[in-house]
Amino acid sequence: MSFVFKIAREPAEFEQINILNYKTFAEEIPQHEENDQQRLVDKFHTENTYIICKKDNQVIGMIAVRGKRPFSLDGKIGSVEKHLPISPQKMCEIRLLAVDPAHRNGRVFLGLAQGLIRYCLKEGYDTALISGTTIQEKLYKQMGFTPFAYLTGEQGAYFQPMYLTKQTFEMSLAGRIRHDHINFLPGPLMIAEEVSEALNATPISHRSTAYRSLLTSVQNKLKKLTNANHVQLFHGTGTLANDVVAGQLLLLKGKGLILVNGEFGQRLVDHATRFGLDFECLQVEWGQPFQATEVARVLNSSNYRWMWAVHSETSTGILNDLHMLKELSTRFHLQLALDCISSLGTVALDLQGISYASGVSGKGLAGYTGISFVFHDQKAEPTLALPRYLDLGTYQMLESLPYSQSSNLVQALETALRRFREPEQVYKRIYHTYCKIREKLESAGVEILTPMEHATPAIMTVALKKDISSQQIGDDMYLNGYLLHYESSYLCSHNWIQIACMSELTDKQIEKMAILFGKLLAERSSHPTLS
Repeated sequence: MSFVFKIAREPAEFEQINILNYKTFAEEIPQHEENDQQRLVDKFHTENTYIICKKDNQVIGMIAVRGKRPFSLDGKIGSVEKHLPISPQKMCEIRLLAVDPAHRNGRVFLGLAQGLIRYCLKEGYDTALISGTTIQEKLYKQMGFTPFAYLTGEQGAYFQPMYLTKQTFEMSLAGRIRHDHINFLPGPLMIAEEVSEALNATPISHRSTAYRSLLTSVQNKLKKLTNANHVQLFHGTGTLANDVVAGQLLLLKGKGLILVNGEFGQRLVDHATRFGLDFECLQVEWGQPFQATEVARVLNSSNYRWMWAVHSETSTGILNDLHMLKELSTRFHLQLALDCISSLGTVALDLQGISYASGVSGKGLAGYTGISFVFHDQKAEPTLALPRYLDLGTYQMLESLPYSQSSNLVQALETALRRFREPEQVYKRIYHTYCKIREKLESAGVEILTPMEHATPAIMTVALKKDISSQQIGDDMYLNGYLLHYESSYLCSHNWIQIACMSELTDKQIEKMAILFGKLLAERSSHPTLS
């Protein structure tokens, strides 16, 4: 954990890059003339993206990535496409690979190689080119670079054109010892091997007896997990499930109240608007809980027939009070609908008495994305008032099998549900992960948006200071092998970054992630964000 890999952005980092560039390519490798300033600014400096390795706030290694043509290699051997044995779609050029001599033990080179491949994949590059010094050709090959064309340069400074692809990297020494990303996303989660095997099994007909048995098994497991009376499966995302719920609320022909304290509560408003529902909103500040007295006051003000809310509001990390919502619904004789997309599989969930609730296969259940559910308390009747694909009653009438379905997705889900034979153990692990991360971050002075007493253990939202970019922190965590949630538009607009606790993680993985996250924040807190 003494090494931190990141994108160079600060003036002090660029100054250290220029010094390392000079030491490497003027003093050590006589590619450039020495000068009194002992600094070397690359001719493509303003076009380069520098992936750097820092130790104790000092740049000790670097590699530059540039995607603008012509490449420097084009000027040495002509158009590189004429020499390559492959046909790239999108190329970049890698230059200025340099590591301080005191740290050439392999770890820095390996980290730079892994950071490079992650950056290239994220940016959509399928081929990286380098003009590598022959002195370090063995090292380049260990990183996955493959020679092509012919040597360039002159006596004492010969260079070999080389290319790197995802395939050549994975076959190299660096690729074989590479660690997969550690998943702190709210979805998709880390997929268990047996779940992947189920997805890749030979598909069976959705009209077969075997498939009906499989589907019934999944429904029974879901009902047992949630204490629900009925559940129907839909092939689609949570958005589809919430559209199905909106359709059922439309059939009630009465006014409803939608509770909003985050992005996904706001999306319920969008669903309701698109369906032309008669409704009003109770909105509170994002990340704040609903107060029972305030909700009751609003419900007293008009004749409502239904209420719709998000249980676990992923955007802020708040867990809305299910007991309170149930009690108010009973008191005011309301049909209660819930978005349980992020609470299903992460906290104990009792849907008894809930009119409608939505869920998905790809978050807390750790299955593959592609199946959504609608749980319902009473039997649903078919209707011509709704589109066929959104009619909950048709699904129930035809035993959740009205249209073509993927046996592979359902088999993978059934396999994922097996780990909920003892759901309390799953919830305990998620809570342990949440508490451990939160404790580490708060001890380092990091602000968590939602108070602990109202927080969902599934995910936490970190509210960054204005001078620290959530996009940059997320990118740097990605380079170091950690997947955090930061690229959604609502997170970018608030400068928030999220750490989910749904995947199965070791204490060591949790601790290393938290330490690195704290280091990056501490480093950035002393520097303004560059425009």
